[in-house]
Amino acid sequence: MRLLKMRWSQLAMAFVAAAVLIGATACGDDDGGGDAEPVIDPGDGGDYSPDIEPADFVDTIDNPYLPLLPGSRWVYEGIEDGETERVEVEVTDERREVMGISAVVVRDTVYEDGELIEDTFDWFAQDVDGNVWYLGEDSREYEDGELVGTEGSWEAGVDGALPGIVMLADPAVGDAYRQEYYEGEAEDLGEVHQVGASQTVPAGDFEEIVIIREWNPLEPDVVEDKYHAQGVGVVLEVKVEGEDGRVELIEFTPPS
Repeated sequence: MRLLKMRWSQLAMAFVAAAVLIGATACGDDDGGGDAEPVIDPGDGGDYSPDIEPADFVDTIDNPYLPLLPGSRWVYEGIEDGETERVEVEVTDERREVMGISAVVVRDTVYEDGELIEDTFDWFAQDVDGNVWYLGEDSREYEDGELVGTEGSWEAGVDGALPGIVMLADPAVGDAYRQEYYEGEAEDLGEVHQVGASQTVPAGDFEEIVIIREWNPLEPDVVEDKYHAQGVGVVLEVKVEGEDGRVELIEFTPPS
C-alpha cells in the first residue's frame, strides 16, 4: 500500500544520494565517528528471523487501525516531492498465496498531476493475535503512459525477503518493529509514536488515532508519520524530517 511504504523511485533516488554523501564523508577528515544512530531500532540486533506458520493466520483483516476488508476504498490527495499527488487504494476480492499464507490483495494506484505513475498490488495478512503483516508487492511504474520498471516488486520467502508487521494488534508507545525486510531494497521500520491523537482531514474529524513513525535506513534523512484512525485506517501521511510532504484522506468508502 502506497501509504504504508515508500515508492521505489523515491527510494532509489534517496539511495543514490546517500551513497554520494557517504562517499564524500569518507573522502573528508575522519573524526573517528561511527555510523549515525538509527531513528528506529527494532531491537533484533540485525538478526531478523520471524517465525511464520501459515496456521497462525486468519482470512479476515479486521485490525481496527488497519481494516482491509474487500470493497473498502480510500482516496488521498496532497503534495509529495513538490508534485500534486492522488492515491487510490482498494481492497480487492483476490487472494495470493505467499509463504503458504492466503494474503489479501490491495490495489494501490498513484497519480502525479493526473498522470498514472505507479500501479501496485500489495499482499497483507493478519495473524491470530490481530497483527497485520506485509508480505510483498507486485509494483509497476509508468512514465508518459509506458511501463518503465518493476524494481519495487518483492515477495516474502523469495530471495531472502521476509515479511514484517505494518500494524500491531495492541499498539503501545515505543513499540518498534520491522515492516518489511528485503536487504538493500525494502527495509522500512515502524514505531508507535503516539496513541489517542486527534486529527482533521478533508474526509472528516477523527479521534483515538495511532501515529506510527516510519524510517528506512536506506533513506536515513527522511522520517514520516502515518495517522491511523479506528475503523478507517490511514487518514494522513506527513513528512516530519528530511523532506516536505503531506497526503490526506479525502474520501473513504467502507465495504458494502
